[in-house]
Amino acid sequence: MRQGLLRPTPSLLPALVTAGISLAGWAAWLGWDQHRDIHPDGTTTGPYEAWQVIGLVLTLLVPVYWAASRHHGTAAVLGPTIGLTVAAFHDWSDDASGLYMIGVIMVMAGSLAATAAVSAVIGAMSRGGRRAAH
Repeated sequence: MRQGLLRPTPSLLPALVTAGISLAGWAAWLGWDQHRDIHPDGTTTGPYEAWQVIGLVLTLLVPVYWAASRHHGTAAVLGPTIGLTVAAFHDWSDDASGLYMIGVIMVMAGSLAATAAVSAVIGAMSRGGRRAAH
């Protein structure tokens, strides 16, 4: 009976690792920049710069590749999606307009689509490489 209780843990671990790395990546790349830039013409941009978002995406390729290449496709897709969604919700929930939830949903949908596509490519490449080796 004890063996049955521990069984889900190995399959849950990659999802927890990728979610944790996603949360930490958000904090490292986006969490510290909270102000908007006001330009001379009165327009505002930010709070994030393009290089920050690109850095986060490139950082997240590593855990997604790690999970997908080890045939943990669900963890490669859901871990970063959950991590980024939780991070965005926490980071933006103090928005007075209440529109932050639309942004959170967009982060969730975008990260789900992107990680699914990247995981599918990595999975296909890793399966294709093994077939050629046999």
